Order: sequence, then structure tokens, then C-alpha cells
Amino acid sequence: MTTVAQNLQRYLPLLLLAIAWELVTRAGLVPTAALPPLDTVATAWVKLAEGGDLWTNGESSISRAALGLGLAVLCGSLIGVSMAWYKPVRIVVNPIVQFFYPMPKSALIPVMVLWLGFGDASKVTLIFVGCLLPVTLSAFNGARGTEEVLIWSARSLGASRARVLWEVVLPSALPEILSGIRTALALSFVLLVSSELIVARAGLGYMIGWLGDGGAYDAMFAVVLTVAALGFAADRLYLMFMRRILAWRE
Repeated sequence: MTTVAQNLQRYLPLLLLAIAWELVTRAGLVPTAALPPLDTVATAWVKLAEGGDLWTNGESSISRAALGLGLAVLCGSLIGVSMAWYKPVRIVVNPIVQFFYPMPKSALIPVMVLWLGFGDASKVTLIFVGCLLPVTLSAFNGARGTEEVLIWSARSLGASRARVLWEVVLPSALPEILSGIRTALALSFVLLVSSELIVARAGLGYMIGWLGDGGAYDAMFAVVLTVAALGFAADRLYLMFMRRILAWRE
């Protein structure tokens, strides 16, 4: 089976869902206020794109998500590996991570607004905090899961502790770290839209809120689908990146 045929088969359910959406709304089975027809949603999307609102707000959202996620990946990887490799760090940091991990991160939105205001800082910090924990735990579990035989072998050959960490532990932990980053990537979109819906003056979440309040439900659904498409595309691109990075394992 060719690659094109495989992709068509893989994404066929999405096409069927779109067809069902259009048929259900055109048949009047669902009120258009609750679910506008897909073709009117597409028309609204074109108008938003032509007017420029979609691009300017999308740029604001993507920059916030990228900055928060990037900081979380950097800091979370360092913290997680340090927790696994250095016992004093683990003793101090692990209880804090375990305490905050189950907490819904959206509950921090009022706190971030109180501390940092309504600007970009509150959104970026929320995304950073929310994405930090899954990356940290993945890095910790990956580093802790390194086979002790490999570590003993490297040390017996004269490798320093720092070299063992760099050449043995980090490559062994990389698959787990990358999986944690993928979880954080999805979470970044959730936190982004949640924060922008409540406290923002720009962004895709902000657009969803004011379009819904104004009764422009077709445009609102257009922005919702845009967020979904961005998240889907980011996940697919990241999977391609993972396969390339981990090609050495195969």
C-alpha cells in the first residue's frame, strides 16, 4: 500500500466526521445555533483570514505557547535528570513535584492574573508551570530507568560521573523525555485557550470568547477548528521529529 493510500485510510474517519457534521446540520437534526453547518463555518474562516484577525491573534497565541513550552522543556529536562542523578535534589524537589502534579493547572489562572496581570506574562507562566511537570517526571523516570549494567560498565572503563550522565543516562532517557514533551505539547494548547478565554485581549482563545458572546457561532467554530488543526499539525510534526531523533535505536 502506498504512503498516500495509507494516509487517506488513516484520516478517513475525519472526512466521515465532516460529512456527518454537514448532513446532520443540513437535515435540521441539530439547531444551527448549537452546531452551524460546516460550509458556513468554512466561509466564516475565510472572512476571518481575509480580515487579518485570525493571523494576528494566531500569532499571539503561538508565540505564547512556544515560549512557555520551550522554557518548560529546558527546565523540566534539567530538573528531572538532576532529580534522578543527584539524591539531594531528589529529596528536595520530588515532594514538590508530586504535590502539584495532580492539581488542575487551570486553577492557577486567577493566581497568575493576580501576580502578573492580564498581559502575556500570565499566559506564558501558566503554560510553563503546566508543561513543566510532565516533562520533569518523564525526564526523571527515563533517567532512573537507565540499566545499571550500562552505568557500571562505563564506570569500570574509567568514565567520570559527568561523562556517564552525558553519554549513557541521557541517551537512555531520551525516548521517555520526548514522550513527556509530546504530552506537554498537547497540554500547552489546553492551557493557552483556557487562559485566553478568561483573561486576554488577544489570541485565539480570546477570539472564541468574544465571537461566542456576540452570537457569531459559525466564526467561533471556525476558530475552534483552527486551534484543533494547529494542535493536530504540531503533534504530527513532533512525531516526525521524534522518529528522526530516535532513528539510531532502530
